[in-house]
Amino acid sequence: MMKNALLKQERGAGAMEFALAAPVLFTIMIGATQVGTMFFANAGVQNALAEGARVASIFPLPSDDQIKAAITSQDFGLKSGQLVGEPEVEHRTDDNGNAVVDISMSYQVPLNFVFFDAGPVTINHSRTVFVQTGTEFTGEGDGGGESGGGSGGDDGGGTTPTPTPTPTPTPTPGCTKKNGKC
Repeated sequence: MMKNALLKQERGAGAMEFALAAPVLFTIMIGATQVGTMFFANAGVQNALAEGARVASIFPLPSDDQIKAAITSQDFGLKSGQLVGEPEVEHRTDDNGNAVVDISMSYQVPLNFVFFDAGPVTINHSRTVFVQTGTEFTGEGDGGGESGGGSGGDDGGGTTPTPTPTPTPTPTPGCTKKNGKC
């Protein structure tokens, strides 16, 4: 009789269900915030590399230290001291003979789960920047004798030549596209 009375009691069932489901619920909520933290740090790394690429693309070409300083000065989503090493800047020539600068960096995002310890996640990104080298782009040097209408002149002002636009061909009047012929 006492056994049947205990089986029919439902007091405390909700508390028991919550005690079983709460750790899973909290782990999912904390995991979602940690994924958001990783996305935020990823956006910060991409923003820092974009700033480094912007600095690397100006003419005259800045030094590697100036490019690295532009990257490390960004703090969008980045906490100081979590860069893995320093940003790397490599100058090279691509397959077509164009001068490029490869910029890469690594950043560690520490994860903070309350119930267990997870190591930091390392985010690696790189960017390739085409750079201008030499005087063929500036109009400096020989007094403006470049082909393409450069206006370097004797002032050494370094003006960039303006390309001449090519005219768009106009269709022949009376031409129709019947049977694929004009």
